[in-house]
Amino acid sequence: MIRRLLHSLAPALLLALIAGQAWAEVTVTFYAHPGARIRGGELLFPHAYVHAQGTDDETGEAVDWSAGFTARSPGPHLLFARGGGVVTAPDARYVDEGRPFLRLSLDAAAWRALKGRAEWWNTPEGSVYDLRRRNCITFVADLARVAGLRTAPEPSMKPGTFLEATAALNPGAAWREPPVAPAAPPVVAPVAEPAA
Repeated sequence: MIRRLLHSLAPALLLALIAGQAWAEVTVTFYAHPGARIRGGELLFPHAYVHAQGTDDETGEAVDWSAGFTARSPGPHLLFARGGGVVTAPDARYVDEGRPFLRLSLDAAAWRALKGRAEWWNTPEGSVYDLRRRNCITFVADLARVAGLRTAPEPSMKPGTFLEATAALNPGAAWREPPVAPAAPPVVAPVAEPAA
């Protein structure tokens, strides 16, 4: 009996494993952090960044990656001159405080193209930072185009405004709050009638 049951379940299990691999994907979300908060004695500025999660459908590797582009040496000198830039990973708490604007799923090839482009921003050619013309918004706009999205005009110094306008150009990728499941009706226990 058990042998027959296992024999009949084997094709279903194999199909589930194959289908599971086909469903693997990386979801990329574009965020803006509102800034104007102080943490640990430091002022947090408005910032744009991406966060990717999922599974690389070719390698099966788990993906949990965040990146934003910022000045290597922040300071008031950036109001007047260009400086070096660097792609960094915001900490998890910072990502949690951000507001999502766009979300889309990428296959393995698109995921690798996006990550490769982010790595280019750390090269000598890509790592030039200019507060007004080549900043975190320019970085996420570049990655959005690599992912196949249309982008709003740039440069900009308002990450939320830029991503909101970009979301309007890409309604299929615009962030939507996950639907809230309706609450289950309360369970009412029947009242026992007194014995006669």
